[in-house]
Amino acid sequence: MKKKIDRRSFLTGSVAAAAAVTMTGSSASAKCGTCGPVGKKDHKHQEYYELRAYRIPSAEKQAIIKDYFAKALVPALNRLGIDRVGVFELCEGDDLTLWTLIPYKTLDLMTALNGKLAADTAYQAAAKDFLVGSKKDPMYNRIESWLMKAFECIPVLELPAETKAGKDRIFEVRVYESHNEDAARRKVHMFNNGETQVMRDTKLAPVFFGEMLIGGNVPNLTYMLSAPDRKAHGEHWKAFGGHPVWKKMRGMKLYAGTVSKIYNYFLKPLKCSQI
Repeated sequence: MKKKIDRRSFLTGSVAAAAAVTMTGSSASAKCGTCGPVGKKDHKHQEYYELRAYRIPSAEKQAIIKDYFAKALVPALNRLGIDRVGVFELCEGDDLTLWTLIPYKTLDLMTALNGKLAADTAYQAAAKDFLVGSKKDPMYNRIESWLMKAFECIPVLELPAETKAGKDRIFEVRVYESHNEDAARRKVHMFNNGETQVMRDTKLAPVFFGEMLIGGNVPNLTYMLSAPDRKAHGEHWKAFGGHPVWKKMRGMKLYAGTVSKIYNYFLKPLKCSQI
């Protein structure tokens, strides 16, 4: 954002606006040919996110796939102009699933990806160990994938301060399911009109917010928060819960009954992760 905004004035105005607007997806009338309604004149186009879960059968194959991410996939995505690629594993437990988060500027870039990787000789050479594997002994059980569109309030993925400084960090991924499309839309509206700013103010450090377009358990929204460690993250959540703007927003009729189920998981980045 190019112009500085007084946070206190912004939050007060956001709550008032949220109570007054009808649910059209935005409180602003400005429109962008790519993004549709937008909340700010100097907005950025909203990105798309693909979140992948690689379900892996053994520690040996997990090691091969970690190597594939570092030497093949992430460099190939970067060559295509796709940056801020996230690669993660669970913080604890014996689940061998590995996760990737891939931001796309356009859907065309996403739909062209497989063909471009197939034509990338450097990628094919670096990925040879990953691309082998028989029907009886596959490298992974399945790859699950979810496609999301970024919220207006955070239109592009933001790197945590710890990532930029090369420090340790953890991430929390949270999924909010809604019982119908209207409830889901109202919850997105709540984030766009004040809740995300409260998260920023209480150091929850959001990385992305995504409206689920394709994936399981829709309608839902999915987002990622960051922190130096779990202890700091817990303190940030405590500050969020006590924030006066959040308390006021959660009591508003407009946002009542928007979430039917919440689940979350904690991730840590692999060395090759750019998030």
